[in-house]
Amino acid sequence: MTWIFLHGLGQAPSAWQPVLRRLEPELTVHCPSLPELAAGDPRYPALLSALETALDSIPGPLHLCGLSLGGVLAMDYALRHPERVASLVLCGTPLTMPRNLLRLQDFLFRLMPERAFAGSGFSREAMRQLAGSMAELDLRPRLPELSCPVLVLCGSKDRANRKAARELAEQLPQARLHWIAGAGHEANLDSPEVMAELLRGFYQSLS
Repeated sequence: MTWIFLHGLGQAPSAWQPVLRRLEPELTVHCPSLPELAAGDPRYPALLSALETALDSIPGPLHLCGLSLGGVLAMDYALRHPERVASLVLCGTPLTMPRNLLRLQDFLFRLMPERAFAGSGFSREAMRQLAGSMAELDLRPRLPELSCPVLVLCGSKDRANRKAARELAEQLPQARLHWIAGAGHEANLDSPEVMAELLRGFYQSLS
């Protein structure tokens, strides 16, 4: 089995290291770089397709763990390839993209200097294209199709995603929900010890 950790928008694969170094060292782990996968085309459908191609070469079954955008991609991949996915961990993962917020975000992106995006791995234009391409994304109608075990995580301070976390836990057939006390949206950086412990317990329950 192989563990795939997908980082959030604005993060790098290294954002998972505080969590991974607290997990069992013998795990076979891959942490793809989303900006590298999106290098040819930053729009969401192309990014998902690039991820599918990358995961096709990795032996399964796969345990997918994603934060934010990484969680959306993990869930979408699991819906498309259920036979390949053994489990899902979704942390701070939205189900829909609020259009008004996306419009405001796009307006702010246009005002921000290019250097402000340097740490994200995406250019300003790539970030705008990616965000815009997700405006119509809504995975809610297909949630009952996810039959694999799912751990839903959300930081107690991640106000933007608490409603989605509850909905995921209610709608997914084999989901359990845990709040990470004191953590914000980037729970892998805010509370890596707690997140690692939750992941360890979840994965042990599958064996």
